[in-house]
Amino acid sequence: MAAKTDPLVHMGTISGGEAREILKTNPVILLPMGSHEDQGPHAPMGDYLLAEKIAELAAIRATKAGTRTLVAPVLPFGGADWFGSMTGGIAISQATLTTVIAEMVDSLHRNGLTRIIVINGHGGNVGPIGEVARELYLREQIVLPSLYLWRIGYGLLPSIVGAEKAAAVSGHGADPLTSIGLHLFPELIRKDLIPEGKPLKRDPILDLPFTGLGTASFEGAEVAMPNEYDEVYNLGVAKGDPKLCSAETGAALTEKLTEICARFIAHFASKIEA
Repeated sequence: MAAKTDPLVHMGTISGGEAREILKTNPVILLPMGSHEDQGPHAPMGDYLLAEKIAELAAIRATKAGTRTLVAPVLPFGGADWFGSMTGGIAISQATLTTVIAEMVDSLHRNGLTRIIVINGHGGNVGPIGEVARELYLREQIVLPSLYLWRIGYGLLPSIVGAEKAAAVSGHGADPLTSIGLHLFPELIRKDLIPEGKPLKRDPILDLPFTGLGTASFEGAEVAMPNEYDEVYNLGVAKGDPKLCSAETGAALTEKLTEICARFIAHFASKIEA
């Protein structure tokens, strides 16, 4: 956790005078992104809180290790995909999100801040991030890398809890987000509302077993489907069992994700001159 002696890393809390001094060195800037959607009946809808916190921890660690790193204000609204049916959810279209990301990056580039890394916490953001990154590279040969935290987290789980448990606990509404939430924001997780894990539903029209968001199975062949998440998941929870999540698993995931991000920041900075 951040301590009082940690360096200032949030751009939104740095004064204008401090910004003029710090930013003239072209530090690495992390752009955290997430979503505001259903994460299960027990978890806060704003999963962007987790992406922002891990970006903060990584920036502090990287700065202490010698690579000055800042965190831009989090972009809390994710790209619209499967979650529009959730009351209170807020998403923006893929086209609009692409424009927003491009203009955020252009705002930083205008004043010479060109060393940017996206810290992503939502699958619906992947396409727009990639589109902006490709256009930027083709136009200016500037690299805009991104780290999709939860995809990395899925890969880390077997080494933390074992392959069998990882398979049982992985999924939307379970791990990695619920365990990380139990570690970073325990006061926001409603343990009394954690549901039992259940298998995915069947399509109500074609009567095919769902295999995930946007996919079902027909005689073992994958079929693309347009269904929204509430037709597939159970109360926002996919195949993973959230009752298997724990703060201990979250602490291990947070440490590994923070270290990976911090090490990548140092690598990126060493290859991209200020």
